[in-house]
Amino acid sequence: MTDMMLDIKNLQVSIPTDRGTLNAVRGVDLSISAGKTLCLVGESGCGKSLTATAIIGLLPRYAKVTTERFAMAGQDLTARTEARLAKMRGRDVAMIFQDPTSTLNPTLTIGRQLTEGVMRAERLSRKEADARAIEMLDRVGIANPAARLVQYPHGFSGGQRQRIMIASALMGRPKLLIADEPTTALDVTIQAQILALLDELQSDLGLSLLLITHDLGVVASIADEVAVMYAGRIAERAPVKDLFRAPQHPYTRGLLAAIPVPGQTPRGSELPAIPGRVPGLVGPLKGCAFRDRCSFAGEICGQDPVPGHAPAPGRFVECHKAAEVAA
Repeated sequence: MTDMMLDIKNLQVSIPTDRGTLNAVRGVDLSISAGKTLCLVGESGCGKSLTATAIIGLLPRYAKVTTERFAMAGQDLTARTEARLAKMRGRDVAMIFQDPTSTLNPTLTIGRQLTEGVMRAERLSRKEADARAIEMLDRVGIANPAARLVQYPHGFSGGQRQRIMIASALMGRPKLLIADEPTTALDVTIQAQILALLDELQSDLGLSLLLITHDLGVVASIADEVAVMYAGRIAERAPVKDLFRAPQHPYTRGLLAAIPVPGQTPRGSELPAIPGRVPGLVGPLKGCAFRDRCSFAGEICGQDPVPGHAPAPGRFVECHKAAEVAA
């Protein structure tokens, strides 16, 4: 097995709109080692989900996707074709979506939804596919899995439906699992169960995991590395402990400052907020996209290119003022 499960350089996603071209993902570099978890974080609208759907090849045809390098599960996919991505989906890479209620088809049984893809891709018999579905449902904690195959999605709770989505993603035994905010619609107790399940499955199956979230509490509990995304770019990347201990991008500092600290943040007190708004991404964007919201910003921050620094092995920060922020 290759040591690098995902290796992407300069991923760009542009979408035509009535107002011009929306440059939603603007040169993202991502890499995930085999068996490791990378958390992609950032506020809503920064391009996290678009990055994930571009990786797995599920964007609509009118979206333009380009990369300098795109390798997944040991295969060079820089010359991306739908046929090659279709062969890899489910087998080498699979995705868990945010909302299982809208993802699962309410008119089909759970068994059919779990087995349809793998029967086609691996030419399994119905008996073989059902046996694998039962195995996966059992693995994700669904009680009496054999009897559940004939049930419909409405017969399950929200947490159970998310477990079924995870089982569905595992049916093809992928090497890379992309989870797009898999706990967003769940209560806190169920969120913790789903995260513990993902951690257990990763350990048992040797999965590489790309977890997309805006919840830094989730990041602290599960990540090996963190990539902080802002306005379609990676602002900072670091091992999880280093990022929480010493963030080096002003945006990362702002995100962490907004997290209440048990025993330190007074109950009912107002949490710090990052002022301003995310800039529009229609048309070209010059200089640092965060400069209008940044307390460190100066005249140089309006200049291109914004330098990327590697202040330590495994770390990256894109900022004109990175040295000043670190100090």
